[in-house]
Amino acid sequence: MDSNIPIEIQILFIAVVTDLLFGDPPNKLHPTAWIGSSIMWMKHMTPKSNTGRFIYGAIIAITIPSIWAILSYLVGHVAVLLNDIANILVTALILKTTFSIRMLHKTAFRIKTLVENNNLEQVRLEMSALVSRNTTNMNDKQAIAATIESVSENVTDSFVAPILAFALFGLPGAVAYRAINTLDSMIGYRGEYEYLGKVSAKLDDLVNFLPARFAAFMLWISSIILPGLNYKSAWHIMIRDHAKTPSPNAGWTMSIVAGALGVTLAKEGEYSLGDNNNILQTNYISKAVKSMYFGAGMTVAVAAVLILIIDLGL
Repeated sequence: MDSNIPIEIQILFIAVVTDLLFGDPPNKLHPTAWIGSSIMWMKHMTPKSNTGRFIYGAIIAITIPSIWAILSYLVGHVAVLLNDIANILVTALILKTTFSIRMLHKTAFRIKTLVENNNLEQVRLEMSALVSRNTTNMNDKQAIAATIESVSENVTDSFVAPILAFALFGLPGAVAYRAINTLDSMIGYRGEYEYLGKVSAKLDDLVNFLPARFAAFMLWISSIILPGLNYKSAWHIMIRDHAKTPSPNAGWTMSIVAGALGVTLAKEGEYSLGDNNNILQTNYISKAVKSMYFGAGMTVAVAAVLILIIDLGL
């Protein structure tokens, strides 16, 4: 590697290329799965009372990200003591496990192919693992819309946020972010975990506040440059509809994609984003994925600039 290029940029480049070429490792070798196991272990000791659950949930929300950030720092420190090559490779491989762009692409195109082959039974089965809604009677148009929603919503937490966290706070920052996001996905919702996951959910909202808006802006830039997208409608729908989702962050990227494509993305009883100007077709999934890749590329470029600024002490 060129010694004139900051090590952090070399690490970022290798991590991104590794993701694009190979995707995610199996769960038994995936740090995010290990984080999930640690959450499950702590969850077994949840108190019975609502007050106890809330306090214990706050402890979990602080402890889990802190422990995994410290562990990643220690592993990185050991790698630094070996040599630069070990530092770059080890850190890049760990960083790669905090984000995933290839997986989003593969999952979206899997649904696209199933819809095109009229395999609705398999579509419903696959969608049940992708979205938090009843997919029993889902039709092809609903499956297309839900896939586009999933791609656009996950741009923030599957890529943009961990990459920016790495640029600003190094590997521990990216790992801490992934731990916070994993906590939210496991216990940060209403129902059984109403009190246990309250702090985790709020913490996830907080750490995604700026990345979600940054991701939306990158997607808007993509709607200016990529063919078949409407940047005027994208901006208009984002301003109008971004606050309609229960999440204070998800609506930004979802609404801008809905506007860019000229479609409606809706979850019954919760939100409806965009105007139903165009009939939903599978090629819109392809357009959403292309927009996602463009946004990811722009994020890497911005992250590299941030790293350079920090490296130069500006």
